[in-house]
Amino acid sequence: MSAAWWERPWDWFCDLIARAAPAGPQTRWLNLWLGDAGERVAARYLRRAGMKVLLRRHRTPQGEIDLICREGNTVVFVEVKTRRGTGTGLPAEAVDTAKQRQLTRLALAFLKAHRLLEHPARFDVVGIVWPDPQSPPQITHYRNAFEAQGRGQLHS
Repeated sequence: MSAAWWERPWDWFCDLIARAAPAGPQTRWLNLWLGDAGERVAARYLRRAGMKVLLRRHRTPQGEIDLICREGNTVVFVEVKTRRGTGTGLPAEAVDTAKQRQLTRLALAFLKAHRLLEHPARFDVVGIVWPDPQSPPQITHYRNAFEAQGRGQLHS
């Protein structure tokens, strides 16, 4: 026997959206909501780990960097991936080579614009699996997750 909707509001809400949305992937705004919640959780997690969060959702016409942090003298560019489950793989696996190249270009542009090219930099990935917002998410932090990709001059 299934639980009443008020006993599992998150599941009820997602089922309601799935029925109202056209067949296919979740609606874009639900993904944006989950991504935003994941970025807030990741920022809090990184602050507690001793990092200073400088910027969240740094947007340019070329793309977006989820979080820009500082740990000591190192500038840390963080990509946050949030999923409701692992059916399609771990969240961090979504940071493929194309995404790494894009993040490298965005990071290099940021460092140039803020005259930080002399500072060490690195790329971290935070993977969040959050099947139910009533329970705590599973957070995995991959420090120095990948090296700079492409023809940029970024070194850690």
